[in-house]
Amino acid sequence: MEQNNKTVRVVWNGNSLICPAGTVLGDLMQAGGHGHMPCGGHGKCGKCRVTVTGEVSDPTEDEKRALSPDELAEGIRLACRVTVLGDCAVTTAEQGRGQIVTHGAFPASMSDKELDPSWSGYGVAIDIGTTTLAARLYGREGKLLSETSRLNPQSAWGADVISRMEAAMAGNGGKIARITRRALDGMLTELAEAASVETSDIGSVVITGNTVMLHLLTETNVEPLTHAPFAAERLFGEVLTAKELGLTALAPDAPVYLPPCIAAFIGADTVTATLASDLREIPETALLCDIGTNGEMVLWHEGTLYACSTAAGPAFEGAGISMGMSGRVGAIDRVWVRDGSIEAHVIGGGDPVGLCGSGLVDAVAALLDTELLDETGYLEDDPVCISEPVTLIQEDIRAVQLAKSAIHAGMRTLIHTARLDCGDVVTLYIAGGFGSYLDVKNAGKIGLLPEELTDRVTVLGNAALTGAAMLLLCEELRAVCERLAKDTRVVELATNPVFVSEYMERMMF
Repeated sequence: MEQNNKTVRVVWNGNSLICPAGTVLGDLMQAGGHGHMPCGGHGKCGKCRVTVTGEVSDPTEDEKRALSPDELAEGIRLACRVTVLGDCAVTTAEQGRGQIVTHGAFPASMSDKELDPSWSGYGVAIDIGTTTLAARLYGREGKLLSETSRLNPQSAWGADVISRMEAAMAGNGGKIARITRRALDGMLTELAEAASVETSDIGSVVITGNTVMLHLLTETNVEPLTHAPFAAERLFGEVLTAKELGLTALAPDAPVYLPPCIAAFIGADTVTATLASDLREIPETALLCDIGTNGEMVLWHEGTLYACSTAAGPAFEGAGISMGMSGRVGAIDRVWVRDGSIEAHVIGGGDPVGLCGSGLVDAVAALLDTELLDETGYLEDDPVCISEPVTLIQEDIRAVQLAKSAIHAGMRTLIHTARLDCGDVVTLYIAGGFGSYLDVKNAGKIGLLPEELTDRVTVLGNAALTGAAMLLLCEELRAVCERLAKDTRVVELATNPVFVSEYMERMMF
């Protein structure tokens, strides 16, 4: 009891923190955005590794399973399982920003629009992704002045939106909102400094993101999103002030536009990506897909937009895989077969540390080519080496099967709903960071994409951010987006017999 009143010093990456004895390091990680915990701090993923010296609790059974005796001897621990008993020092590995996609070209229709920003000075477009944050600074004439990105610090509460909603409902909603706003303030400052302007001169901001991300940012109750009928408390399409949002880098009255969402799990990012794709401006049938933790898809056919969302899980974002990671230095991002042997490329050169999403897709395709993996997903050698010391295990393959079948089945269900087949789709637009690095042929080979569409793919980059920039520079498009969100036909997948059938069938390689 006496120890509960004791305060201790934790030196985290050189910065001193004072906290009560008995504090779990994972709680400090969440509060400070010092790392990520894909499983939400439940001791399952083994990815919140830190190096600890000083007075802390003994290793738990979860740690003994996740860490080797040599790692434990070196002081490597799982932050979510370490309790602070006295003064200690903690070091986390530098994650870096990795390969976060901020680019994306304006569509042809934008050249016909007259820029009409109502703001003076400068404007900023921001995309709050589940895994990453990306932003661009523009001048009134539409010139891109600077851009920046970083990992979403919300990952300290889990890799997926479900974990974060659970954390918010458990009383952490304020913390999640504050750490997100702190990251956005930091990005706004970086953008301004890179362009040699003042943040006080930023006259307008547009922030896009999926429905959950916008709920967490605005501290809106997420409970209705967690169960049927999945009715969002807010679908946005709102202008708030920087002060109302808690963004301190801007002038308090600076307007911030949050574009409309379509449904609980089809967010503003899908709306702005659809805008950036020019989907509604083309005569032919086309499909837009953003592959991430959630796979959002939009089909355009004869004047109607159909949309759906499927929970793919975080496998393609580097989480949920035994040696998965984001696309940063040390990640294997490309894999191929040469003379019967598997070869790999590592971001930044040097020894590999893990596999990012694009490398994972390539690795599975390579295992199929070398017949180390069969069509049912059975792995001949478990674990199998991709590039020493990086391996894949049977559970990783199962995670890929679940994720890729969800994406593939969602696409085919949308197409079926419109009474079409894949042959009717003229263009498949791929949006988002993962899609920008994806080897499309390998994606078809493993069944992530329908193989018959792989030669019709156009990669858009960060289309959600591009669409947000369009709304920043041309305010008349906001009404277009709001009509788009209202008029889109939502296709529910959970009880859809076509989706269920396709999901089971696409589990095979």
